[in-house]
Amino acid sequence: MNTKITILTLFLTLFAMNMIQAQENEKTFAPSDRVKVERVQFKNRFGITLAADMYVPKNAEGRLPAIAISGPFGAVKEQASGLYAQTLAERGFLTIAFDPSYTGESSGEPRYVASPDINTEDFCAAVDFLSTCDKADPEHIGILGICGWGGLALNAAAIDTRIKATVTSTMYDMSRVNANGYFDSMDADRRYALRQQLNAQRTADARNGSYALAGGVVDPLPDDAPQFVKDYHAYYKTPRGYHKRSLNSNSGWNVTSALSFINTPMLAYSDEIRSAVLMIHGEKAHSLYFSRDAFKRLTGDNKKLMIIPGASHVDLYDRTDIIPFDKIEAFFRNYLK
Repeated sequence: MNTKITILTLFLTLFAMNMIQAQENEKTFAPSDRVKVERVQFKNRFGITLAADMYVPKNAEGRLPAIAISGPFGAVKEQASGLYAQTLAERGFLTIAFDPSYTGESSGEPRYVASPDINTEDFCAAVDFLSTCDKADPEHIGILGICGWGGLALNAAAIDTRIKATVTSTMYDMSRVNANGYFDSMDADRRYALRQQLNAQRTADARNGSYALAGGVVDPLPDDAPQFVKDYHAYYKTPRGYHKRSLNSNSGWNVTSALSFINTPMLAYSDEIRSAVLMIHGEKAHSLYFSRDAFKRLTGDNKKLMIIPGASHVDLYDRTDIIPFDKIEAFFRNYLK
């Protein structure tokens, strides 16, 4: 028998089994037999009920160091945040992956709204939950934000002194990209024109009694799509990462959500974060400048920027061969002890 064919057949069989397990579990990744998953919910201070999956290491005893996880921006807990939560729970942490306000299985009307204030509060509400959970050690709580939730995690760390350690992965500064465009290409005149466009949409929404959606990741891909858009498509629009509740996989955010980010520079007080921060980004990511510039503002010897050679932005969503889980585990073990 051809050894190469045998290995390929085995690989394809295991891949198919993992995909079936993931789909049956409503997740984009295969479940682990080393953790228990519990459905939990909690409210933020705006009265919105957040839905979360709590990953508990099997055979765990006593109160555990705990981590709240969310992101990417426009994703749900069954995608990348759940994968991170499950992997870190396998390594002994109590973790929750939650759906942000107005998205996924969390409440909030109108649907598909993003807000720098409310979404930062989502992280703080997750810390509220973990601080009062009998499985968690309230003195040893961390957070992890992926993509746009990386910037929100830094904002939460600047506000919430209960957060002892923060990890950002493939971070976006949603204030900066909405106000300045990609690579800071937008000047004041273009920003004013954008405000005019978005406020005209507010009028149309008020007249229609509904909220226009921006559309998720473009599909089909245009021939001239930038590589990072192709990368997003390869995650959100294929079986690799598609989820029926994911905004990016489907119809996207409420169009006018961008307005609040334009006038709210989230990282204004990031230089006052005293707790530990680990920022992780891919060397080939179009978004690397967000992490590099945000890291320059951080102070103290408990801050670190880790750049992953050859990795793109989306590689850090689910490429477990590239995501530096050993480093993330060591960081949290050091600062959540």
